[in-house]
Amino acid sequence: MMQLTAPVTPRPQTRTRDADGMAVASFILGLLGLLVLNLFLGPIAIILSLVSLWRGTVRKGRAYLGLALGIADLAVLAIAMELSNTISWSL
Repeated sequence: MMQLTAPVTPRPQTRTRDADGMAVASFILGLLGLLVLNLFLGPIAIILSLVSLWRGTVRKGRAYLGLALGIADLAVLAIAMELSNTISWSL
């Protein structure tokens, strides 16, 4: 008799893949945030890195770098605002 069922293939773990993508995105946004839009990109990098760590990313180094860069974005903004006595800064 012939079997009519399709072979079972394991599904890729999309949750882990999404978390890895978030870790890379947090790193890129944190790095970009050091130059422009650090008020917006810093918190986004922090949130993405924390969510990716919570979901169990394989790329923990990138997630921690994204977290550090997101915090550095906000620190750079605070220092630049303090030095220029304004609520924004430019190069």
